[in-house]
Amino acid sequence: MDYKKDFIRFMCESGVLTFGSFTLKSGRVAPYFVNTGNYRTGRQIARLGEFYAACIEDHDLKPEVVFGPAYKGIPLCIAAASALATRYGRDVEYCFNRKEAKDHGEGGLLVGHQLKDGERVVITEDVITSGAAVRETMPILQAAARIEPAGMVISVDRMERGKSELSAVQEVYRDFGLKVYPIVTIHDIIEALRDGDVPGGEYLPQMLAYREQYGV
Repeated sequence: MDYKKDFIRFMCESGVLTFGSFTLKSGRVAPYFVNTGNYRTGRQIARLGEFYAACIEDHDLKPEVVFGPAYKGIPLCIAAASALATRYGRDVEYCFNRKEAKDHGEGGLLVGHQLKDGERVVITEDVITSGAAVRETMPILQAAARIEPAGMVISVDRMERGKSELSAVQEVYRDFGLKVYPIVTIHDIIEALRDGDVPGGEYLPQMLAYREQYGV
């Protein structure tokens, strides 16, 4: 589990996790923000893949295929599959989808491995805000083959209520029976601030207040 604090530090160093005052799409004003678009170097994406692979191994998911939903999931599935091979000796397949089906060449929606019945598939995503990406992804996978969804790995579980009293992660499990495995949760981030592992400790009171107001 040591990789959790390392990951929080990595996000901060990469400018992905920042603290301050941020107005979210929901209208909530949050004291922190996760912007995975700030990963932009080869070293960063390689390191990110190692954290995804560590989470996959930590939960013993044993994927045969790693799938990345377009667009942000595409580099994640490739980096995770690469790290599984180089760090853990697991040479798994990977694939991702196009937003629009290709009507020439090889055609189809999927690029890379073509899914087969019974294969264990792990989905990689950055964060789940509303669950909309999952609702797009599951029909694509189910149309391709009778796969066995082994779970979804995400960077951060915000652990806050969505439109219902459930979090987005809980709604995904309710609607699809798909278990979501975050590398870290907001609780882990709060603990890192409390322990002084990352800069931003001055925002700890706001983090706790936000968690009290919106958390599940």
